[in-house]
Amino acid sequence: MAKKGKEDKKPGPASIHNRKARYDYEIIETFEAGVALIGAEVKSIYLGRVNLTDAYCRVMNGEAWLLNADIEPYDKTHHFAPERRRDRKLLLHRREIDLISRKAQEKGLTIIPLAMYFKRGKVKVEVALGRGKRQYDKREQIAKKEERRERERGARD
Repeated sequence: MAKKGKEDKKPGPASIHNRKARYDYEIIETFEAGVALIGAEVKSIYLGRVNLTDAYCRVMNGEAWLLNADIEPYDKTHHFAPERRRDRKLLLHRREIDLISRKAQEKGLTIIPLAMYFKRGKVKVEVALGRGKRQYDKREQIAKKEERRERERGARD
C-alpha cells in the first residue's frame, strides 16, 4: 500500500528550449510548426534528449526544414536508429512558409528554432524570425539584468 501523499510520478513530456537563441538573436516573429519524425525519435524527445543549440531552419524548394538539430537515438531500439543530425521537415501552412521565406530574404532575418515541446500528443517546434545581435547589444543586455538583480536584492534587505 502506498503512503499517503506520495504518488508514483511518471516522467512527463520534456520541453526543450534553445536558450542561446534568445541571447544571440533579437526575436521578431514566432511560428508553431509540426515536425516529421521517424521511429523512436518521438520517445527521445519525450525524454528530453534533444539539443537545439546549433540548429537552424531553412526554406528549400518551397518546404521548411529543421537542420542540425541533435536528437539522441532512443537506447531501447536496436533495429532502426535514424541519424542524429539529419534534416527534418517542418510542417507549416503554405502561406506561413511563403511569409517566412520572403521575410528572411528581404530583411536579412534568420530562421531559428526556439523550443521543442508536446502539444496534444504531437511534437511541435517554435520557430522564430530573428535578427542577429551585435556584441555591444549583448553586453548591454547583461548589464541591464545585473542592474535589475541588484535592485531586487536591495528591495529584499
